Amino acid sequence: MDLDSFRAEAHRIVERMADYLEGIEDFPVRSRLSPGAVAAQLPKAAPEAGEPMEAVLADVERIVLPGLTHWQHPRFFAYFPANSSPPAILAEMLTAAFAAQCMLWQTSPAATELETVVLDWLRQLVGLPAGFHGVIQDTASSATLCAVLMARERATGWRSDAEGLSGLPPLRIYASAEAHSSVEKAVRIAGLGRAGLRLVPVDAAWRLRPDALAAMIAADRAAGAVPAGVVATFGTTGLGALDPLAEIAAVCRREELLLHVDAAWAGSALLLPEVRELAHGLGEADSVVINPHKWLLTNFDCTAHWVRDPAALVRTLSVLPPYLRSAETGRVIDYRDWGVPLGRRFRALKLWFVLRSYGAAALRAKLRADIAMAADAAARLAALPGIEVVTRSLALVVFRHVPQPLAGDAAALDAHNRALVERINADGRIYLTPGVCDGGAVIRLATGGTWTRPRHIAEAVAVIAELAGAPA
Repeated sequence: MDLDSFRAEAHRIVERMADYLEGIEDFPVRSRLSPGAVAAQLPKAAPEAGEPMEAVLADVERIVLPGLTHWQHPRFFAYFPANSSPPAILAEMLTAAFAAQCMLWQTSPAATELETVVLDWLRQLVGLPAGFHGVIQDTASSATLCAVLMARERATGWRSDAEGLSGLPPLRIYASAEAHSSVEKAVRIAGLGRAGLRLVPVDAAWRLRPDALAAMIAADRAAGAVPAGVVATFGTTGLGALDPLAEIAAVCRREELLLHVDAAWAGSALLLPEVRELAHGLGEADSVVINPHKWLLTNFDCTAHWVRDPAALVRTLSVLPPYLRSAETGRVIDYRDWGVPLGRRFRALKLWFVLRSYGAAALRAKLRADIAMAADAAARLAALPGIEVVTRSLALVVFRHVPQPLAGDAAALDAHNRALVERINADGRIYLTPGVCDGGAVIRLATGGTWTRPRHIAEAVAVIAELAGAPA
């Protein structure tokens, strides 16, 4: 494709992109295709001769779009949002055109320095104190892995990096029983084994109990294990629980453990002063992760990861062969030492576009609106007969349907709610996710989508009422 053709096709594709966003409500939220339906429409081998772009785009409409779950749909209430925005999309287009591999300062100085500055802007906006240094990872899972690796190295005096774990005492990482599955994955990848993750009991609000944490650390030390770190969560995936960070930090200081705070979803809400007080103690952590690609209008993937001691992170992860040395090595930040992958995309550009295009005031207004919509959803659901709102945390509502004939029969209620969420999702008008609370089946509804408005909340509750048989 020559540049004249590229220019013409690019204009047409931007029109298609705008049309897609404008008409996104016309699609079912979740794809209705059966497994294998997309693959069955594709040739068994790549074409020998090139095809016109119009034919490719026609197949996007015919094959790809019916197989998409539309994460930008205003009635997407599943998981947590992976929201986008027009400024972020424009930045992604530029990023693709630049096609820079931003592993070293020298391979794109603007990418490195913009990342440093824009992460410091965001640090200030969420209220982290000076002294934290930021890097953009692909996902919070990667940030948690980096934290666990750093905890492993600190706890072994960097012996595990040099010698491996063989012959060393078993290491332990602690997290709440409500913590994200990425914590277990990180512990396993770090070579600590499933036994290396100790799940700490939670209180009545599903928050990690600092007293139980301290007791488990003492028991593990007595048994010959080496406690290495704690992963606290500000906004758990299942129930939105907010761990008591200040109390956990006090235990970590006393026991000399690394503290990583997973605020992947709820951390964006720390732009709001009224939410920040819920994260008291956050500034005492050793590392913190927030996902702008969840709730700050920035296209996936863009994870903000701050560390208090970047030298420890670099020591944990750096490998420096001759071909990665440059004249500036040691005098500049080379972000390839701050994460697991060597290759790095120019992710800072889209976050910069978003922060500049909207400004902090508009982002705060959006966050407040999303939280208000969740409160509205909770109130509407609670007013329906048979609907129990289990909890609401910021922009997450967790509920279950308890028909009178099933009250008191836990197994039947679980089966009923699991079937209900499947029925709702198969209907296609809204998309929710199942969950578990205290061992029982529940249903999650998360607001925060870019295009979600109060009317979509009313529509969602009407669908739930209809399909649950609970008249509004």
